[in-house]
Amino acid sequence: MTRVLVIDDEEAILRALRINLAAHRYEVRTAADGASGLAAVARYRPDVVILDLGLPDMDGTEVIRGVRGWSGTPIIVLSAWGQESQKVAALDAGADDYVTKPFGMGELLARLRVAVRRAAPAPDQPVVAGPHFTVDLAAKRVRGPGGDVRLTPTEWQLLEILVRHRDKLVTQRQLLTEVWGPEYQGEAHYLRVHMAHLRRKLEPDPSRPRYLLTEPGMGYRFAAAGPGGEPSPAGGASS
Repeated sequence: MTRVLVIDDEEAILRALRINLAAHRYEVRTAADGASGLAAVARYRPDVVILDLGLPDMDGTEVIRGVRGWSGTPIIVLSAWGQESQKVAALDAGADDYVTKPFGMGELLARLRVAVRRAAPAPDQPVVAGPHFTVDLAAKRVRGPGGDVRLTPTEWQLLEILVRHRDKLVTQRQLLTEVWGPEYQGEAHYLRVHMAHLRRKLEPDPSRPRYLLTEPGMGYRFAAAGPGGEPSPAGGASS
């Protein structure tokens, strides 16, 4: 089910959206102010955010900027009639669309479907195979020469993100945010510890990694297997 977070301080709107979205098979969470809304985005990881601009503790554009600092989750803004300057500010801050109050439920549902469709990722290659191990993204399994490799949930999350972005740099900030949450963006030692564990489990020589590469001062990269089953040429550090 598509997860929707509604951030609005009007209880009547929250109640109406909960009922109507649930009836259309959306999983709905709600928040009544900006601070709890930002916390819910980090904790709940919704597929779409529906956001009222007039919140009791902060302007809705501040919420948009807070989300956009670490997430590309689609944001649909609810704005009052005549707030053109606020709509422009919201779109400039990173909102994807807006609906004017009072709004029809049919229009909101249509815009919600468009936002979800635009945000849908391209189909993944479900299995990434190399000479030393195979990662099955669909089954959430890693197989080595001796059978399944046992990973902790955190180790799997890190590996999955890197494999989905194979051959591309994934920044420390992105990894920390996606695995632990935005409040952990400065905890780089978390990554060093768990990457060391992953290398011990997957690399033929953990001190000279071939797959889980460090880009010093920036982040990490998964080097996918190249022609002939050999890893793509790349450098990397072991920290």
